[in-house]
Amino acid sequence: MFVGILKEIKVLENRVCMTPAGVIAMKKNGHDVLVEKNAGAGAGFLDAEYVAAGAAMADTPAQVFEKCDMVMHVKEPQPSEYDYIREDQIVFTYLHLAADEQQTNALIKSKSIDIAYETIERDNGALPLLVPMSEVAGRMAAQEAAKYLEMPQGGMGILLGGVTGVEPATIVVIGGGIVGINAAKMACGLGAKVYILDTNLERLAYLDDVMPANCFPLMSNAAVLAELVARADAVIGAVLVAGAKAPKLLTREMLKTMKKGSVIVDVAIDQGGCFETSKATTHADPTFEVDGVVHYCVANMPGAVARTSTAALTNATLPYAIEIANKGWKRAMQENKEIKRGANVIKGQVTYKAVADAFGLDYTPIENFL
Repeated sequence: MFVGILKEIKVLENRVCMTPAGVIAMKKNGHDVLVEKNAGAGAGFLDAEYVAAGAAMADTPAQVFEKCDMVMHVKEPQPSEYDYIREDQIVFTYLHLAADEQQTNALIKSKSIDIAYETIERDNGALPLLVPMSEVAGRMAAQEAAKYLEMPQGGMGILLGGVTGVEPATIVVIGGGIVGINAAKMACGLGAKVYILDTNLERLAYLDDVMPANCFPLMSNAAVLAELVARADAVIGAVLVAGAKAPKLLTREMLKTMKKGSVIVDVAIDQGGCFETSKATTHADPTFEVDGVVHYCVANMPGAVARTSTAALTNATLPYAIEIANKGWKRAMQENKEIKRGANVIKGQVTYKAVADAFGLDYTPIENFL
């Protein structure tokens, strides 16, 4: 198979979907790799390293789409790329379609094979290709909360961990999954008082066992959330419904009860956000204020730490990319249920129910193609 590695064009997105080491692994499996010029530069991987690994180089994204059987990205295809996507071409990347009707319609129109990193799922419900970026985003969320609580950034002027004789910040983390636990660990490590909310008793029991003494796992409901939000200095939204739009848990009415200069970090913004007042921002212009509350809603947070993120992402995605390349998409899905669950749009049909439901589209089970 001819595999294409595209340069990211989303604002200040510096990650790349495959390292030179990944190219070597692809070549060992008998596949050719075409890398767009400067695709890895933002993450510190030079074109010469890709060439040394055995890749060919392309000057434009059009050349990559034209020549390759499978194209890989980190972020979803951007509007300028839609017309390049060919019928039966495999697009393997983060898609987040349930929050993006324009992209969904473009992929349907292209009749391509669209496999989403974020919906590849193990039998136990784990999402292996979300884990590394969720770890990064969770840890960054605590850092961003700390930064934007500073007065020069619009915050109320609170140090996350306090100091001797001064109370630390109160942080509320909504969601006890990978993002939430990493956000809570970082905030706890900085000395904050942290409440982490979840609706799963087993998960809460686990959190109670593993988290430090300044972390308080609580059962989440509207009343508890409303009470804690009013006391919080920062709220981190870490809610995930796999492949679907995030529920709006923090309402505008709750926001009005928050302290002026407090901060909310919506890590769920890729899936539409879990705060009613959220709207996607970029690293170039990361925040805005509503009712005196600083909103940080960057849709590609791990792009700010591109070197770490690229290495972690390649570690996770490469085995699946090699399997798809070795077997072709159809056989790979027949033999690996995890890859089958990644199918979102196949040959113009929506094959992931949450995406179909989000936009009132017809749903076609992936089994119809296998």
